[in-house]
Amino acid sequence: MADPTPFPAEYTALLTGAGSRRGIGRATADRLARDGWAFAIMDINADNARAVAQEIAEAHGVKTIGVGADVSDQAAVDAAVGEIEASMPPIVGIVNLAGISSPTEFMDETVEGWDRVFAINMRGAFLVTQRALRGMIERKLGRVVSISSISAQRGGGTYSKVAYSASKAGIIGFTRALAREMGVHNISVNAVAPGPIDTDIMGGALSDDRKAEMSADTMLGWVGQPEEVAALIASLLSEDAGYITAATYDINGGLQVS
Repeated sequence: MADPTPFPAEYTALLTGAGSRRGIGRATADRLARDGWAFAIMDINADNARAVAQEIAEAHGVKTIGVGADVSDQAAVDAAVGEIEASMPPIVGIVNLAGISSPTEFMDETVEGWDRVFAINMRGAFLVTQRALRGMIERKLGRVVSISSISAQRGGGTYSKVAYSASKAGIIGFTRALAREMGVHNISVNAVAPGPIDTDIMGGALSDDRKAEMSADTMLGWVGQPEEVAALIASLLSEDAGYITAATYDINGGLQVS
């Protein structure tokens, strides 16, 4: 029978797609820094990744790094994770945040558009997780959290259409199957499925009218904030959360059952 492996004195969280200043990734990086994590940001925009990492390092006094990489490119991911491993404390947490939306309706969708959504949302999660898991398996310790969406659970009905919903449904299956394989290594794997959150992924900053429309069917009557999702992610990454695995956590103001 395996016993939980304790966290080392210093440990790193790898966050993908956290270079945006109005996203869940940026809020998660800030929350993890407050909790004492070192962290690495991997974003397709290297300048943004470095700027956010430096800003949070100065604010919270933690070790950070920002690297540029297209998460759908295996060679780029391999090089970026290698750079992180060479300069940072051991990677204990992976947060697959990189994602793109698609408001294109199904009959207007193209093969190129479909493949682009899946390349970032699904292949990116696969490549980054597989590469970073090597060290976690060696150390018998790890936490993986991937971002799905209420769109996957409800079959759309949000800003994005079929391609996005299908890719985010894939994240749920990915999470459950990977958790089954990683349990023997003391690595937990979970997903978070946000509902309407005030970020730029749904076509830019939300107007007050759009917020009211998006929150109309929630039980609470408001649009969620990135910091609220970040708090949930941080909890799932924590040392105390090792017995939670293969789960999908809803954070949608009750929209899923309303």
